[in-house]
Amino acid sequence: MDSKKINNIHDLTVEISRLKVRKREQEATLVNQLGLLKNKVEAPVRFVKNIVSNIPGAGAVGGVVKGISRATQGKDADWLTNVLQVGAPLVLNSTLLRRSGWLKKLLVLFASETAIGQVNQTNISGLLGKITNFIKPKKKKYKKKAKGSITPEMMEEEIAENGPTPIRETY
Repeated sequence: MDSKKINNIHDLTVEISRLKVRKREQEATLVNQLGLLKNKVEAPVRFVKNIVSNIPGAGAVGGVVKGISRATQGKDADWLTNVLQVGAPLVLNSTLLRRSGWLKKLLVLFASETAIGQVNQTNISGLLGKITNFIKPKKKKYKKKAKGSITPEMMEEEIAENGPTPIRETY
């Protein structure tokens, strides 16, 4: 190999190693900056936690809030539950609670989200099934007109209940 190619290869390897070192330095700087950003973002949360820890009875309120969030983000939540959780407060605030204060609206919001968190699509479809079974008319039983006579309605009902009877051939 001639010296020009060797110098080019050497220059390329030096440049690659320089870029690798620069990459590690930039990654270290970014990790450091990310840590500082997390510290700045978490500062208000730490401040509120310090204040709340000095208030007696704040743990009970925290337990209630956790229970509400657990109910609203249940494992049974489907599209219907999510739509109702968003739509119910909007409907309530625009109709029944139009002239209410913010505290009453907040309490109704928490209560409605908790109640709606228990509702899902299977509960609604089961309830609708029970209602339709209650409303649906029952099948009428036909009485025999005469001893031994069979009406066409009785035959249809017999076929519906037991299936068709096999034809017996006589010889």
